[in-house]
Amino acid sequence: MSMVLQMMAFGIALLSTLFLVIATCTDCWMVNADDSLEVSHKCRGLWRECVTNMQDGVKTCDQYDSILADHPVKIVVTRTLLIAADLLAGLALAILLLGLDCIKFLKEEPHIKLKMCFVALLLLGVLGLIGSVWYAVDVYVERATLVAHNIFLGVHYDFGWSCWLGMASSTGCLVSSVVLTCCLHVRTGQLASSPPSQPKRLQLWPLLLWVGDQRLGQKQL
Repeated sequence: MSMVLQMMAFGIALLSTLFLVIATCTDCWMVNADDSLEVSHKCRGLWRECVTNMQDGVKTCDQYDSILADHPVKIVVTRTLLIAADLLAGLALAILLLGLDCIKFLKEEPHIKLKMCFVALLLLGVLGLIGSVWYAVDVYVERATLVAHNIFLGVHYDFGWSCWLGMASSTGCLVSSVVLTCCLHVRTGQLASSPPSQPKRLQLWPLLLWVGDQRLGQKQL
């Protein structure tokens, strides 16, 4: 049962990492929420802004300036955290893979595997979750500020599917790492509670009987 849970957790971590990369590359972190006529669909991402005409389906995108140009804080922070999370995802998945019981790496050292899973927990989920939540909170605060001051700019934005995908995938990475850590923790407790194996005692009684027979034979002679 423990092996099944570990394989499921690793599969969730693998899919979550893939979705996190997709969320980083896609451009629907913010969507327009106030177009009652539904003439166009506007999306803003970390790299460009796209507008889709709902009548003919034509999509046009406006690429942002250079990565070194001045951008809003939410874009800069989210870019940095998600890129760091994506780069570290490969290393974290390798750590999670080595932490599985079916891998013979450090099989006799479950405590080291436990620490490796904690490292993977921090590497995979935390950076992506912080970046996604930071972006979502900034979008909410911006919208709430405009509504509170009765300011209407023509288009108000809401959370896009890329933002939701980033938060969900980061949460999935955290959950899978916690499951793996719990499995290894249970296994470590079982190994600690099991009594150490006793070495086999040398059976001396046949030797003693043989020595006794030899002495008895010598006395009879």
